[in-house]
Order: sequence, then C-alpha cells, then structure tokens
Amino acid sequence: MSSILITGANGFVGQALCRHLESSGRVITRAVRDAATANQVSVGDIHDSTDWHSALKDCHAVIHTAARVHMMEDQAADPLAEFRKTNTAGTLNLARQAASSGVRRFVFISSIKVNGESGHFKSQDTPAPQDAYGLSKWEAEQGLHEIGKQTGMEIVVIRPPLVYGPGVGANFLRLMRIVKKGLPMPLGGIRNKRSLIYIGNLIDAITLALSHPAAAGNTYLVADRETFSTPDLMRNLAVAMGTRIYLPSMPSSWLRVAAKITGKSDELDRLLDSLVVDTSSIQQDLGWKAPWNAQEGFAETAKWFNQIDA
Repeated sequence: MSSILITGANGFVGQALCRHLESSGRVITRAVRDAATANQVSVGDIHDSTDWHSALKDCHAVIHTAARVHMMEDQAADPLAEFRKTNTAGTLNLARQAASSGVRRFVFISSIKVNGESGHFKSQDTPAPQDAYGLSKWEAEQGLHEIGKQTGMEIVVIRPPLVYGPGVGANFLRLMRIVKKGLPMPLGGIRNKRSLIYIGNLIDAITLALSHPAAAGNTYLVADRETFSTPDLMRNLAVAMGTRIYLPSMPSSWLRVAAKITGKSDELDRLLDSLVVDTSSIQQDLGWKAPWNAQEGFAETAKWFNQIDA
C-alpha cells in the first residue's frame, strides 16, 4: 500500500498527526532526525541536500510539519540564515525529491506569522512577515507553488496560529505554568482578541486538506471557532486546571514601559496585541468547521498538564 510521509513525526503536531492517521487506517511513514524505533526513518538534519529517498519510497503524499521553530531569544549568529536553511531550502529540497518520486500531494504546515504579527487576517491578504521565521516560511510557500506549477504536484499550505493541546511546549506551556502558580498578573485591563487552534482541530483540517480535491493549490488559515482576550484565555485555563487566578488591571502604557526596561517587549506584544484569523476560505472550499470548541480543547490540555505537573 502507498504511504503518507509525515516529517517531524516526533514533534508536537507530528506525533498527534501520526496517531490520528494510523487510528483511521492510513499507512504512514514517520520521518525523524534520528530514528529511535523500527517504524521510523532517519533523515538527519533538514537542509538543501538532505537525502529523502528512503523516506519517500512508496509514498503518494507528504505532510511536512518539520521546521526550525520560532524562538523568543534566538542565539544563532544569523537567525534568518538558519531559518532559511531548514524552513526554506530544506522544504524545497524535500518537495523536489517528492515530485520526482511521484508524490501527488504535498501539504505544508506554515504559520500565521507569514501574514504578520497582529491584525485580522484572511487567506487572500498580502503576506507581511515581520521576523526571520515568518519570512522563511513565506519564501518556502512561494517556492512550493512554483514547484507545483513545474511538476504537477498538488501543493496545499496551512497557516495555523498558536497551537495548543496535550504535549504542548514553548509559550503556551509557560502560560499554563504562570496560571498554575496563581500569582497576581496585571493583565485584567487588556481588551485584545487572539485566535488559537486546538491540536485536534488542526489535525482535522490537515487530514481534510490531504485528500479533498478542492484543496489543491490553495492556502488556508485555520483556527478555533472562538477568540479570546489574554485575560479571558488565562481565566479559561484556570477554570480548566481547577485553580484560581487574580488579574488586576494596569494601563497598557505602564506595562510597555516595564517590558522595555526588562527586555520583554516582544513577549508583551503577544499578550497585548490582537491576532484574529478568518477561516472562511477553508470553510467555503472544503466545508471545514473546527470539531472541538475551545473549552473542550482547554479541558484536554489541562488534564494532560495536571498529570505532568502533579
């Protein structure tokens, strides 16, 4: 039977995706940096000369989740060059080899950061990445569509906002730890709106995009049905985690001064600014609707968190 190649199979999204596809009877090939089990294929570091021959054998589709991820304090001497090495050149190298191997559809997990850092975004908006990570993803998207035109391989791009769920790390996990401590946070006056996506909703959208005929050649923004202000997000997490949180109000201007003094301006921007994702394109084209509401997603995430933080 032909297989679906999942890159980044040991990652947060990759692991959930593999479990879902296998449970639905799909045959998958797990690509990882260093193979740890018999059902994985080691490809090493991802760059412009990575050999994907073994991983692509008998594959009819690729879901590319592997990436050099965004980080708040990047220690690389040239972050853009490092992001481009993996996220741009590495992705396009994989796509060329996939097309040569007869892969029919290539699903690329990009990022809402291609659109920008704040605002109300639609799939049709002109991309405006503001950092090296977003730029590397945008350059990869453009290269993929060109490869698709040249080879006939169907390209589908999915741009999620912040993804959460059991196994989450990075900023969302840090936020949960802050909520768990119950310390007062002067964020009660923030009136922004943020889109997020529960891992189950993202996997559902990816699975649909993998096979739906109308998805070919398109870019889709995906998100949960609900948006939250930062304080409302923290309150919902506190309820799901069975704890309490105190959120007094402080003027945003004071918060920005404090963040500038402590070198945390970028982190504060993500707490104060709005980022709203319009999912109408994938709804109209593919009939997709997020199957889980945010409260269900928070509950599952909190259940996992309370187990690991017990």
